[in-house]
Amino acid sequence: MKVFLLFIGVISAVIGVKFIFDARPIVKKYFSFGDKNDASLGLKVFGFLLLLIGALLIYFNF
Repeated sequence: MKVFLLFIGVISAVIGVKFIFDARPIVKKYFSFGDKNDASLGLKVFGFLLLLIGALLIYFNF
């Protein structure tokens, strides 16, 4: 169980970092509505929350 939670924490942290750094290209590729700045900001916030959850899983796992 401990290894599974560690794995989930690492994967969610990596996906969160990917969302933060590549928010604008992801928004351009998958979304086609007008205000791309708001969508990019929302994706960055979501990536930060995902990164925070992953980091907390890793922290409390050890």
